[in-house]
Amino acid sequence: IGVIEYEGEWCEGKRWGRGIQYDRTGKTVFEGEWVNDKQSSTRVVLNEENQLLHNHIEELIVQGKNCNGPEWNTLDLSLMPNLKKLEVGDECFNHVNEVRLTGLNQLETVVIGKSCFTKHRYGRPKYDPHRHFYLKNCPQIGELKIGCCSFSDYSICEIENLSSLEVIQMGEVNKESSNFYNASLELKSDSQRMK
Repeated sequence: IGVIEYEGEWCEGKRWGRGIQYDRTGKTVFEGEWVNDKQSSTRVVLNEENQLLHNHIEELIVQGKNCNGPEWNTLDLSLMPNLKKLEVGDECFNHVNEVRLTGLNQLETVVIGKSCFTKHRYGRPKYDPHRHFYLKNCPQIGELKIGCCSFSDYSICEIENLSSLEVIQMGEVNKESSNFYNASLELKSDSQRMK
């Protein structure tokens, strides 16, 4: 009928990127970001069916027993400047050798389930010099919670410059939790608040 339905960016024949959708009378229905021909959401749930990420995510939830393929070698979320919450279910990201949560100015909460980021779940954790965890320069983060047996074979854990951090919980009280079993824990801050 001669009315533009969509105006914006495309990728492989699908709406992808910034775009505007119009109704039949030419009024704007949606203006914003598109991912894989759908309006992008600021809350993304990663599971077996959906493993698409974009840089407008505010809340990233990973369902349990996901993202365990060898293609998941590094988890660097620094390209998600709007991320406020990261929640990872149990037994995820077993092949990830480096986790990098740095410079995320909006990040408030990180909650990681049990047996995540761990290759060897049973017996004494093995030392792996190539497995590193970095949580740095995130001024809004107030809470870091990590379940039992997560990061058990990581050799480095650096937590640095988190001026709002109030809670660090790793494992469970009165249980052998094996978090960062062979790593030294470093807490660094320029802030006078951190003790």
